[in-house]
Amino acid sequence: MGKKKLVAGTGKLWSGRFRERTHRLVEAFTSSLAFDRRLYAYDIAGSIAHCKTLEKAGVLTRKETAAILRGLESVRGELDAGRFHFVPQDEDIHMAIERRLTQLIGPMGGKLHTGRSRNDQVALDLRLYLRDVLGLLSGRLATLQRAFVQQARTHLDVVMPGYTHLQRAQPVLLAHHLLAYVEMLERDKGRVRDALARLNVLPLGSGALAGTNYPVDRRYTAKLLGFPSVTENSLDAVADRDFVVEVLAALALVMMHLSRLSEELILWSSQEFQFVDLPDAFCTGSSMMPQKKNPDVPELLRGKTGRVYGHLLALLTTLKGLPLSYNRDLQEDKEALFDALDTVLASVEVAAELIAGLTFNRAVLAKASGSGYLLATELADYLATKGVPFREAHETTGRIVRACLDRNRDLRDLTLADLRTFSPQFEKDVLDVVTVEGAIERKAQIGGTARKRVTARIKALEGALK
Repeated sequence: MGKKKLVAGTGKLWSGRFRERTHRLVEAFTSSLAFDRRLYAYDIAGSIAHCKTLEKAGVLTRKETAAILRGLESVRGELDAGRFHFVPQDEDIHMAIERRLTQLIGPMGGKLHTGRSRNDQVALDLRLYLRDVLGLLSGRLATLQRAFVQQARTHLDVVMPGYTHLQRAQPVLLAHHLLAYVEMLERDKGRVRDALARLNVLPLGSGALAGTNYPVDRRYTAKLLGFPSVTENSLDAVADRDFVVEVLAALALVMMHLSRLSEELILWSSQEFQFVDLPDAFCTGSSMMPQKKNPDVPELLRGKTGRVYGHLLALLTTLKGLPLSYNRDLQEDKEALFDALDTVLASVEVAAELIAGLTFNRAVLAKASGSGYLLATELADYLATKGVPFREAHETTGRIVRACLDRNRDLRDLTLADLRTFSPQFEKDVLDVVTVEGAIERKAQIGGTARKRVTARIKALEGALK
């Protein structure tokens, strides 16, 4: 078999087995440096821990360890200051850092990669990154919750129509409605905490797929990096992206909640509702129609929700056909994850400022709460308390509403004599029932809209969110 001429000096740290340089199109197509460079601080932190673990295992001498650690700190300083020079041969942030380390301290820098692969290295970097960013997200979700709670306390005396099927249903406190979003956001925070608990496991030490031949103490590495445990299967550790899917799913739910909120703000700020005024600083005008005040921020929040959903579906589709263990397809996780995180962090931050700046139109809300037969359920429940089976009470009340519609009258216009033509069970005290205030205050069970319940919930939330 004839010998082919080897191509030396390709600049790749893995190029020993190859005869040809990487094609320029492949260089561009496979590079992840444009987006994974944000992981540099976590890559260096992992490298420092790995270096110390190699020293503990007797793979590196104390002198070698000191030199590598000094080199890594120098590389971090260059990256922090924006002075780091990337070259085309840097496929990703891991290779870029190792290349620069070797330039600074010589061939000794090549010893750092002993006992690890980029497969377990990137799995570590992502987990370290997510620990920080999900902590930031939890803080922003809490800020948004506080904005809702503050608006709820300010508007404890305001009643609004509650809706089902976008039809006026029963009166509720505006504060109670606002606090519904606080509960949604609390579940979002819980999902973030759950995701953090499951991703907080050290994968480093799994090697490319089978583990490592060196006597590294993985629990020591975990302690250095603040992981409470280590992965138990090397194949799973390098192939696992469940934690990324779980984070994306949590982010999709956050955006779903923001989108529902946005839809209400868009409706409520329209001339048809006029329930709320959005702050001018969060709206835009029309280039053609001078009178317009457009709810662009809620519309964009609603629109960006689909973007985050798309990232979740894209990663699930990528993962569904992958055999164990690592495959290059997994490089596609990072752009989806990073963009989704950036989108949600920005969305939650702007939503908190928007909610804090809302102005509610009390008079419009009061008028809306007193119309549309919102008190019909109170009549039906009144009859039920008098011993009338609820289905019969419901049918009787329906006939009352029908009669009012035919005569263009409101329920509160009816006299006791009027009501008794429909049922002899109506007594004088029924007139105290057909009031908005009474309808609110009778919902006094846990979770109801009665003022004392809503006030208590606001107090509890204020304490929890300090």
